[in-house]
Order: sequence, then structure tokens, then C-alpha cells
Amino acid sequence: MHISPRLHALAWGCAALLFNISALSQADDSTLSPTPCRLHSAQAMLSAAANCAWFEVPEDRSQPGGRSIRLHVAIIPALRLKPAADPLYIISGGPGQAASDMYLSMAPAFARIRRDRDIVVVDQRGTGRSQRLDCAFPEDESLLMDGRSVQQTIERCISDLQADVRFYTTSVAVQDLDAVRTALGHEQLNLYGVSYGTRVAQHYMRRYPARVRSAILDGVVPADLPLGPAIATDAQAALDRAFQRCNDDAKCGAAFPDLATSFQALQTRLARRPLSLQINHPLTGEPADINFGAGHLVAAVRLLSYTDETVSVLPLLIHQAQVEERPQALAAQYLIVARNAAVQLATGMHFAVACSEDAPRWQNSPAARRAQARTYMGTSFMDSLQAICSHWPTGSVDEDFHQPLQSRIPVLVLSGDNDPVTPPSNGQRILPGLPNARHLVIAGQGHGQLGIGCVTSLASRFITAGSAASMDTSCTANITPAAFMLSTAASAP
Repeated sequence: MHISPRLHALAWGCAALLFNISALSQADDSTLSPTPCRLHSAQAMLSAAANCAWFEVPEDRSQPGGRSIRLHVAIIPALRLKPAADPLYIISGGPGQAASDMYLSMAPAFARIRRDRDIVVVDQRGTGRSQRLDCAFPEDESLLMDGRSVQQTIERCISDLQADVRFYTTSVAVQDLDAVRTALGHEQLNLYGVSYGTRVAQHYMRRYPARVRSAILDGVVPADLPLGPAIATDAQAALDRAFQRCNDDAKCGAAFPDLATSFQALQTRLARRPLSLQINHPLTGEPADINFGAGHLVAAVRLLSYTDETVSVLPLLIHQAQVEERPQALAAQYLIVARNAAVQLATGMHFAVACSEDAPRWQNSPAARRAQARTYMGTSFMDSLQAICSHWPTGSVDEDFHQPLQSRIPVLVLSGDNDPVTPPSNGQRILPGLPNARHLVIAGQGHGQLGIGCVTSLASRFITAGSAASMDTSCTANITPAAFMLSTAASAP
């Protein structure tokens, strides 16, 4: 059972949106003079006023006279007439998501911070409008197990990209970010990083500690933890907790008894024989044919596990598909996931990071592989990644990149206790090196906490104070996960 590389690339991803902007070209060693523009979303009715510019940097920073790429920079101005001198720079996840996309999807969560500070959005190289690296992988996932097919696909991808993918790693990206900071004239900045963006933020803090006033790390990726091997087991643990929460809820438990067994039976049935379905596409309304198999189920369930709101519909969807033999709604969720994956993530940039920074440290112990095999994702995730990374060119990684961060910079660490990809143990793992850090774990929540309940105001207060030491966080005890949907007639969670 396999699912496509583009869906695998959502391992560290968040919701993302398309954008359309106009901007001004600048050079690497110049100052930036952004001009008015507007960020737009092609996926939702969202837009934001901003000031935008292009910033030209060398693709290979050791060869300043060589090929250059343009980074897209947007500044969302503060509401205050005289904003604070230290803006907030936001760094998105994936790897492969554009920061501008992430900002549009989360703009309300930054509204309090924006009262006093500009928000600076730099599309990391390889994402969005900053030389986006995209690859077309075969729809037949079984070809990923054919070494020759993988090699040919990657060679074709890299040739089409017209980029040297070795120079799209985190170690290079933090140099870009500091060059933008210098060009904008900011002596210090505050950082918000989510998911993979926390890895970028930590490395920027390591490289340029004097430039960082404070940092929020939301859904932590520790520097010393190679991502990949634990993805399947973390996803299984989150799904188990969701099923248990349904069982412990009187109404949910009664409506969907023995949910875990139903899910296992559904996965087994689809692995034996995928279902040929015709449904109305949930995004276009047009008739769509889908051969819905176990890999599609895995992709849909995994992405629905990311937030408490989407978890709330999982029991109903599984029950409809297995017990009532009505899988159309679950198949529709897969179509949404597949479409969002194509829009959200630059697949080539994702593999440029994962194959250079993580793959060299993967250790395929028999015990780890047995643990993966016991999960609903199985070994498919690692099998596909390893097949791709065995042929992908490895890039520039700083020698100390994987060392745990040691810093006295004030840090607010955010975790959801039911996060399927960056669990609270990740946040706990980085604390020994951060004496001025505070870790908030939000009960019942999944991946990414900034926009949840009072966390938005806590983040704003942290940035204003530049410290979390005396911050009252008792309001987080009032945050509860969305109630389970018990029928299609129920109100949306």
C-alpha cells in the first residue's frame, strides 16, 4: 500500500493558500523599498493589504556571480502609526509551504501582534514565488518501488526545474532571511515558526543570536531529531487517542461503538479491493470517478487528524464507510486532501530539505520497522521517502545543524497534546538548551496552536513583553476540543 509523494510531503505541512501579487525587484546587497500590493487567495475568499518587493540572492551563496534567484518579500504594516522597531518574521512549515500562503490562512491569529508590529513574510527559497520547486511524480505509486523509475522521475524533475536543488536547504535559507533583515534595516526581529518552520527558526537563532529578540516555536521539530522514522508511530498514537476520546464520550461511544475495529476492518477491506466510486467533487461539484483504496484512506485520515475540528468528523466518516457501507463522504475528503497537497507544497523543495537534512541520519533498525508496520500508515511512508532520497542530490547542511540549540533568547514553545506529527515530547526535547523558554501544552489539540482560544492573546503578550516568565497561562485550561459530529444533520463543529 502506497500513497503519492505529494501527499507524503504533507508530513510537516499546515494549511496553505495561493496568492497573487505585484512587486519591485531589488539586489542582494541593497536596501528594500517595498511598494503597495495585495495578497490574494485562490483557494478561499481571503486577501490582505501589504507592501511587496523582490529580493535577488545568489542560488549558490559561495558563487555570488553565478545564477541568482528572486525571493518574494511582503510586509503587512502595523496598525500603529509608529510601529515597534522589531517586527515579527513568520516562517512556515512543510517543508515546501510559502510563508505568504500561511499568513493568509492564519491572518486573524496575528491580528493582535500586528497592532504594534509589522509582520514580515518571506517566501523561503523553493516555495511560493521564490523559485518554487515542484515535481510531477507518477500517479501509480507502485512505480516508487522501481529504482530505475524513481531515478528517471527525479532526473526529469530536476531538469525541468532548472535549479540546483542542493542549495535549497535550511542552512542556506537562514542566510537569505538575514540578508532580507539587513536590507529592511531591522536591527532585531521576533520569530514565529510553525512545524518545519521551527527548525528554520532554531537555526536562525543559532546563526544570528544577536538579531533575535524573542521566538515562538509552534509544533516543534527539534534540531537533533531526524524526521521520518517516527511519523507513522506518532500518527497512530494521535489516532488512538482520538478513538479513545470518542469511546469515553457517552454519545460518541454509543453512536460509533468499537471504532478502532471498524477502522481496521475498513482498511483491510480497501487493501484487498479498492472501491470504484463516482461522487460529486467537493470543490467543483462536477462528477468525479475515484478508485478509493487503502492508500487514499490513509491519506485522508492522517490529514484529518491534524486539528481537533477535523478529528471531530472522523468517527462519523469511518462509521459511514465501514458499517453503513457509504464511503462517498470519506472519498470526498481524500479529494480535498489531494487537491490541497498540489496547491500547498513545493514537492521538490520538500525533498531538497528532507533528503539532505534527515535521510543521512535515518537508521533502519528492525525494531523501528516493526513499529511502523503496526501502524495504520505502515512502512509505506518511509519506503517512499527512502526510494526518492536514494537518488535525490544532497545539499548544503551546516556542520552544527543537528546540534541541540543552546540559547538564552526568550522562547514560547507551543504543543498540542494530540498532535500527530510534532507531539509535545518534541517541545520538551528542546527545553534543556533554552533556559528562558516556557512550554505550553494545549489539551485535545492537534498541529499548530497559535489560532486556538486564548493562545492568540498569549502570543501577543509574549511578544510585547519579550518574556514568558511571569505570563498567566491559566486560560489555556478552558480550551476544549471540538465536539464529535454524530450525524450529517448535526451542526458543523
